[in-house]
Amino acid sequence: MKKSSSVLVASLIAAAALVACGKKEDAAPAVVTPPPAPVTEPAPATDPAASGAATPAPGASSALDAANAATEAAKKNEAPKQ
Repeated sequence: MKKSSSVLVASLIAAAALVACGKKEDAAPAVVTPPPAPVTEPAPATDPAASGAATPAPGASSALDAANAATEAAKKNEAPKQ
């Protein structure tokens, strides 16, 4: 009986020594998130014809077509056709 308790105490001391010699791990720093940006309501829609913004610039359509063609060509890894 005395021998088994001695073995138990010796193993507990050995386990405590091994744990004490282990490397300490630092806790990860707390991540601080900024508060969310305030939500603003969009401005009320106005009549685009009244402000003169209803008609696009004359070259806007062709520029948009060229940009779309370049995007499609880049997706296919080939030179854009002009």
